[in-house]
Amino acid sequence: MDKIASFTVNHLALEPGVYVSRVDRDPDTGCVVTTFDLRVTAPNREPVMDTAVMHAVEHLGATYLRNDPAWRDRVVYFGPMGCRTGFYLVMFGELTSAEVAPLVRSAFEFVRDFEGPIPGAEPRDCGNWHDSDLAMAKWWARRYVERTLAHIDEEHLFYPES
Repeated sequence: MDKIASFTVNHLALEPGVYVSRVDRDPDTGCVVTTFDLRVTAPNREPVMDTAVMHAVEHLGATYLRNDPAWRDRVVYFGPMGCRTGFYLVMFGELTSAEVAPLVRSAFEFVRDFEGPIPGAEPRDCGNWHDSDLAMAKWWARRYVERTLAHIDEEHLFYPES
């Protein structure tokens, strides 16, 4: 079997950032989607987020992104990476990291500043509704905004050379 693209990224050199993970084009329709790697922690060098944090950020981030008037129709998916070091954002269109970085920043500022009940965190709406940690989700969002998104540069928009 071929190694999938995400396993070819040098995770020992990867820093928090906003990266284009892949661009896919449907050969029949021509529809293009871009997958972004929203890396919150440095893999294998910093602690990972726990599942309750990831779940809270997922609910808040997806709610924000799917309500943003300029971008909501382009959002396909927002959700956690299995390794718990970040999130995937899948968007319609061929987009760059620089184009979506402001959106990502505003989404994580939304998480950082959120008060109240987490949207969709009810038994009727979610299959694991009670597994959320809003306080730590806000802490991780603040850290990502302050350490990475507030001053994002070329080094944090393109994957490091392998």
